[in-house]
Amino acid sequence: MDTPVGFDDFVASRSPRLLRTAFLLTRDWALAEDLLQTALARAWESWRRIEGDPEPYVRRIIVNAYASWWRRRWRGELPTADLPEAATAQDPHLGFDDRDRLWRALGRLPRRQRAVLVLRYFEDLSEAEIAGALGCSIGTVKSQASRALAKLRLDETLAPEGTPR
Repeated sequence: MDTPVGFDDFVASRSPRLLRTAFLLTRDWALAEDLLQTALARAWESWRRIEGDPEPYVRRIIVNAYASWWRRRWRGELPTADLPEAATAQDPHLGFDDRDRLWRALGRLPRRQRAVLVLRYFEDLSEAEIAGALGCSIGTVKSQASRALAKLRLDETLAPEGTPR
C-alpha cells in the first residue's frame, strides 16, 4: 500500500508532541510509545478522509485508545512490607518526591478528569479544543476540570506537611 500524502510529514513533525500527550496519560514511556503507534496506525487507515488539521483527530484517537486500554488493565495495589522514609528539608530529591506525589494523585483521578487536566494544563489546549478531542461539550470539560481540581485540592498526599485539612 502507498503511504497517504502528507502522512510521513505529519508523523515527523507532530509525533514528539503527541508522544508527550500519550506519556502524560499513561505515565510510562513504553506504554506511551505503544499508544502513539496505535493511534498513528488508526489514523493512517483513515488519513484520506481527514479534513483540515489532523492533530486533533489523532489526539482524540490517543485519548480513546487510552480509555479502552485503561478499562482492560488491572490497576490494583501492590502491598509492600516497608514504607519509604519521608524526605527532609535538606533532601536534594525533595522536588522529585513532590512531582511523584502529583503524578500519583493524577493517577487516582477518573480517566476523563485526568485527560481534561492533561490536555488543559500540560498541552495548553483551549476548552473548545479539549471538547473536540474528547467528543463532549465545553460544559462537560469545565465540570470535569473543576471536579478534578477539587479532588486534587482535597488529596491529603499533596498537602504540605503540618497543614491541617
